[in-house]
Amino acid sequence: MSDDEHRRGPARDAAVVVARDDQGLVAILSADFPHHGGEHLFLPGGRREDGESPEECARRELQEEAGITARRWHSLGAYAITLESTARVHLFEARGLTLGPQQLTPTEQDFKLSWWPMAEAVAAAQEGRFLLPAGPLALLLSDRRQEDGS
Repeated sequence: MSDDEHRRGPARDAAVVVARDDQGLVAILSADFPHHGGEHLFLPGGRREDGESPEECARRELQEEAGITARRWHSLGAYAITLESTARVHLFEARGLTLGPQQLTPTEQDFKLSWWPMAEAVAAAQEGRFLLPAGPLALLLSDRRQEDGS
């Protein structure tokens, strides 16, 4: 266990979701992160709770943060969060979406949901507008999957 994990407890796996509607638009969240210089973009996702599988975590986070449920799920892979930790971030693509209300926690109240064409979302990732690296990676993998016709 790293020094950081000793301070905060063991790192937990996380999940991040690229939710694509029938027109190919992607659900993108945004919020102000003052410690990181202002508003940034991110995909729905978060840390796994005890007993959850990675896909269960992805489903829960998508519903809570974006108010979206999905009928079809595809894994885009799992990647180490840091070299010092065994925690992994699991990336998913969600299709067959149903929209509902966001179920935000008090710390998520300023999360704004918008729908972006994939090319614009990838361009925003290239411009450094995403705060965390898992979102851009998930977007690129989902975009590549679509190009391959998978």
